[in-house]
Amino acid sequence: RAPFSPAGPEQRRDEEGGPEEEPAAELLEKLQHPSAEVREYACASISRVLQQQQAIPAFLQRDVVRCLGPLLMDHSLAVRETAAGALRNLSACGGFEVCDDMVTKDIMTPLVALLKECSTGLDANQLSPKKRRETDKNYIEDIANEAINLLWNVCECNSTAVSIFNKEGCLEAVLHYMKKFSTNVDLAISVANCLQAVTEDNPDLLSSFNASAQQVLESVMLCPESTMKHILLRTLIAGTVWNIKDTIPPGSLGSMVNAILKIFSESLAIDAGETIIRMNEAEKNRLKLAVEAETEENMSDVTDNCVLNEDDDMEEIPKGKVRRENDISDLLPSDKWELKEVTALLMAQQTALEIIVNMCCSEDPSDDEWEELSSSDESDLFMENSYNEGSGLLMSPLCLSDEVNSAFLNNLIPKKILEKTAFPNSVALDICMHNPSWKPLIKKLNAVQCRALTCLHSILLVSDVDCLGGASALQSLAQHLSQLVFSNTELPTDTEFLEAITSALRALLQTMASKNISQCMTPEQLLALCEAGIHSSNASVRVNVVSILGISGSVLAKGQDTAETLKMIGKFLLEVAMKESSLVVAGEALDALFDVFADGKEAEKAAVQIKLLPALKEFHPVFKMRMRKEGKGQYSTDQLCVLDNVKMNLRRFIAYQETLGKTPT
Repeated sequence: RAPFSPAGPEQRRDEEGGPEEEPAAELLEKLQHPSAEVREYACASISRVLQQQQAIPAFLQRDVVRCLGPLLMDHSLAVRETAAGALRNLSACGGFEVCDDMVTKDIMTPLVALLKECSTGLDANQLSPKKRRETDKNYIEDIANEAINLLWNVCECNSTAVSIFNKEGCLEAVLHYMKKFSTNVDLAISVANCLQAVTEDNPDLLSSFNASAQQVLESVMLCPESTMKHILLRTLIAGTVWNIKDTIPPGSLGSMVNAILKIFSESLAIDAGETIIRMNEAEKNRLKLAVEAETEENMSDVTDNCVLNEDDDMEEIPKGKVRRENDISDLLPSDKWELKEVTALLMAQQTALEIIVNMCCSEDPSDDEWEELSSSDESDLFMENSYNEGSGLLMSPLCLSDEVNSAFLNNLIPKKILEKTAFPNSVALDICMHNPSWKPLIKKLNAVQCRALTCLHSILLVSDVDCLGGASALQSLAQHLSQLVFSNTELPTDTEFLEAITSALRALLQTMASKNISQCMTPEQLLALCEAGIHSSNASVRVNVVSILGISGSVLAKGQDTAETLKMIGKFLLEVAMKESSLVVAGEALDALFDVFADGKEAEKAAVQIKLLPALKEFHPVFKMRMRKEGKGQYSTDQLCVLDNVKMNLRRFIAYQETLGKTPT
């Protein structure tokens, strides 16, 4: 999230000295100064310093929350805004523990009071267009924006804050701000982010979403504006509507899902790489025109000065001071609207993909709930045409129910998800690499790719082979995922990407194995991937690669002349089981061994050659001892349950191997 960036008198002072150098105690003391300008300066200085995480402890030790909290209701609107901005930065940069501390120190009391007062004054604060042009600032909306971001941060981190949100009836005030979406999209986006956070797993709030509240959300979803910020706004509101789907009448649920997926489809259809290229060019052209205009303006100033100097009775106008007196744009950062548009697009795509994952994981709706959607002529027609085109996975829906499938298919969701799994546009990456202000977009581009892979993983878990397009579509998908892993000379090392790609591969290979579909990844490729993944610091990556090897090994065990490959797989899995620091990963490695060497002549031959049975008999008491020592306190109840099953299966597998009569003499 973008932290609060104060602008005004404190920024001018920063150029002269720099508030960062002032100790925390001095800045906090200035919060009590009788001058509103000094209090504003202190708040804005604290806001800036709090963006440096190493500075936060010094302020927490001096009770910064209780010092800033009362200023949310200061008589000066400027102080309110900068105080809210400072608290916003504290919550954003401090993390979960700091947010918990803020709630403990009762930040919600002044924050709720501020939100309600701003909501009440929102309409009364509307100024005439002429007045707005003179001031260029709407304090009420700007204060509300900072306050909403603070509320979003603490509610996302702290359940008590969410309970207070429910109890104090904050929803009405927050939705009142949302009504400003047509004139203040930035405020609306902040509200939408907050709404998505407070509506997630919050059944106590559902009763507050009456027809009037739902109408506000619907009006935003139907907004025709096509800017990237508006696309992000609609995406966030669509996520909120999905969170409160239990309040939607059954007869309207189908059309609601179609509306949500249409918004996601609109977002995912945009090529982020091409957008970066186009917006970067637009920024260059805008800056070029600005330089030319400034040059012409300076030339005009020189001419004016020459004329004025000829008249001794007239005062000389200082060079460059031809703008109106209250224009402080030269003190503010340059307008980055192109960058903001691209950032909004990437956030919209990431949000859409995350919500689709949630939709895949939710329970199937009843047939009655989907009556409206199932009767849609448009959906039926599209379904019919798509299957006639034989486009397989790229056009196939999810197999949650016929009606949900129709909605996914109608909006081309699987096709667009697959497109997002590709690596980002190389030209766009180059632009970002060589432009410091655009460089943060690289991380966002990679995040979208990882979310798309996670989406693909979810689709594979809830779909059957026919709905995925059949064996050929799955083999094509396997080839695509292989290219993502092996396209570069070096295997990927990024933890987030590795977790996403190995999760997708694991689900795909499991689906293919269950239907006896031949796999197109070679054993050498699989072993190379597993060698890279097993050294990851992320336990989920290690679990995934071990499972992938187990799935592939169990398939190979059914084939001919595979003993040598099975030996390599067996040695790898044995080493992981015995040396892995995480019991969960070690348990997964044992499970994989059970699958690979469960049956088949080739597996029996390989097991004898790698001395599998003696190794497991020797390791059995070691594994039991590790579970006794490490199990309690380090692992969840679910993990311990799985490990108990592994321990029991290890004993059974040893007994099974002994019955085969293959023990070396």
